Amino acid sequence: MPANFYALGAIALWVSLAALGVALQHIPPFLLTGISLLMGSLLALPFVLKDRRAWQVPASTLALGVGGLFGYHFLLFIALRHAPAVEAHLVNYLWPLLMVVLAPLFLPGIRLQALQVVAALLGFAGAAMAILGASQSTAGGGWSWGFVPALASAFIWASYSLLTQRVKPFPTAAIGLFGLVSGLLSLLCHWALEPQVALGGRDWGLLAVMGLGPLGAAFFLWDKALKLGDARQIGIFSYLTPLGSTALLLLVSGRPLSWSIGLAATLILGAAALGTWPGSARPAGT
Repeated sequence: MPANFYALGAIALWVSLAALGVALQHIPPFLLTGISLLMGSLLALPFVLKDRRAWQVPASTLALGVGGLFGYHFLLFIALRHAPAVEAHLVNYLWPLLMVVLAPLFLPGIRLQALQVVAALLGFAGAAMAILGASQSTAGGGWSWGFVPALASAFIWASYSLLTQRVKPFPTAAIGLFGLVSGLLSLLCHWALEPQVALGGRDWGLLAVMGLGPLGAAFFLWDKALKLGDARQIGIFSYLTPLGSTALLLLVSGRPLSWSIGLAATLILGAAALGTWPGSARPAGT
């Protein structure tokens, strides 16, 4: 199916996001987010040059897009700087489960089912396991405030994904406008709030990979998938993201897969699958 093809393409790109964020952790977060989003927005230029109406969207839709793209990634990068990367990464990937739990609040005709309540408990148990694992495997131990932005980023992306289903339909090329405005806003914050840094050739190479991949093409593919298919079916595929991303992050960081991280990943993935089990998202009144 075309929708599944687009969804799997977005997931394949998102797998690399956390590892790239860690590799570029020496770059201030506003600068990192701004450059990457601006690079990603370039992918929309061929469509805009062909039809300038592709970027003519209501102000409320633009605000939703900017809040989703800018807010999510800035908070994620902050989390990866102030909490153990693997554990913060797992907490952030509660967003697929939050999409299920929050669906009754954002989408008409859907109510929360018993299976979804159980899934929510399993998902948050997985997040707690990740946090406890960090206190045992990190020098100094203890709870880190970095888990707060990790959870907030999960909420923002879940809300953004659901709310795009409620606003007036917009061209997929408008995702480039969301990235452009978000990138400029981020660079403005960098100029006002962060120290200036010099970027090397390796930095620019990794920024290009991040901007054109997980912070660029993945957004267009995700939006296209949601437009063509069932959001709940596409959501099932999104649960492959934390598994692949965590495995890649462990590989590049040289950390072994501890029992706590493995159990946290198992709980979160299991909760996500249970939360989208056929019949668990029936319309209200059925």
